[in-house]
Amino acid sequence: MDKIKFPYRSDGHLAFLHVVQESGCWEKHKLQVDYDFFISAEDSHRGVAKGEVEFVSGNHLSPYAARLKGDPWVYVGQTLNLNYHRLVVQPDSGINKLSDLKGKIVAHKGQHPGLNNWLFLKENGLDVDRGDVVMKRWRSEGKASWEGVKVGEFDAALATPPEDLFARRAGLKVIEIPFQPMIWFTTISTSWTFAQKRADIVERVLKAIIEGIHFFKTQKAKTIAILEKKYGPEGWDREIVEHVYTQLAAILEKKPYPSLPAIHNVFELAKRQDPESAKVNPLSLWDMHYLRQVDDSGFIDNLYA
Repeated sequence: MDKIKFPYRSDGHLAFLHVVQESGCWEKHKLQVDYDFFISAEDSHRGVAKGEVEFVSGNHLSPYAARLKGDPWVYVGQTLNLNYHRLVVQPDSGINKLSDLKGKIVAHKGQHPGLNNWLFLKENGLDVDRGDVVMKRWRSEGKASWEGVKVGEFDAALATPPEDLFARRAGLKVIEIPFQPMIWFTTISTSWTFAQKRADIVERVLKAIIEGIHFFKTQKAKTIAILEKKYGPEGWDREIVEHVYTQLAAILEKKPYPSLPAIHNVFELAKRQDPESAKVNPLSLWDMHYLRQVDDSGFIDNLYA
């Protein structure tokens, strides 16, 4: 049994990682995984480079600029390629579609989510730099950005499940909008040095993640039971759990390859955050040969046969 550390960059990843753990997928592949703790971007780079942390769930922007300084970061798999957000507004706002946001104030929280919003709005004809829309950060600690819409500080917010359901319950209007191709959520990140040295562990981690995705998609009742156990104490009732399950199960990748539109978009965010990133070929951080070996062996197809 190999012991590894696999911390997350966002606790939103835990809805999936708890299922990988509780379904026995880590153990099946002889892995004891310490996954339920947060790590910062700075500590991610330091820990992975020094071998103090074997894998990280996430960390999607900083590795591009870090590569220019010789950072050994590498991505070996991607569980989601779509950002499944919704638009949240006041019911009497007169906002019914994205174009109605022109001249409005849109909330954002954090670096990556805020940059997601910037790019999504720009791709839909609302350029922050041109003044089409204003983005303002919601700084209320521990509160979702839609809560700023509720109290009138913003005209709109973009929310992912279960926050869209919380917003609807609070009396706000939730509008369906197109999903956004994006690298986010659980990305299997490690160092090139570790991957070369312990290719066997990389393969087993990928297989455990793949089996976790299969379990999540095909074992609905058992997955919901795991989510209820983990999130019941946090106030998630059955409707919330069912909502999160349905939305996430639909877009988890059976074969966790990144999509080119998702890589393109996350690279746009990396360049926005640090213009030096433009000097990096975005594909240079992605090594899919470990996953390709698992895929070509028939391992994934056999799960769904």
